[in-house]
Amino acid sequence: MKRIVALLPILLLSSTLAQASSAEAWKKRHDTMVQACINASHLSKVQVLGEAIEYDDTIGYSALLLEGRYPQRHMQNRRGRELCLFQRSSGRASVSEADRLRWVQ
Repeated sequence: MKRIVALLPILLLSSTLAQASSAEAWKKRHDTMVQACINASHLSKVQVLGEAIEYDDTIGYSALLLEGRYPQRHMQNRRGRELCLFQRSSGRASVSEADRLRWVQ
């Protein structure tokens, strides 16, 4: 019993350290999200506007606002926006037109 009590603080400390992510891991995940959203975009010359909105793990999505130009001839190279939803568990991105979203600075 004394051994279990003596090992308990060590086990508790080691479990919290194992759950921490490095800054490098966060950057890699962010870069993966940005690239997946850009690849899913229908716009040309696409760029990210602002920072990602990170939903908690029960939702499992991150949202990213993209801006670029419509490549279709009838759109006459107009500027457009898309909202990208990135599913963190699968690494899949889905985009939807978001021209009505207003950019707030």
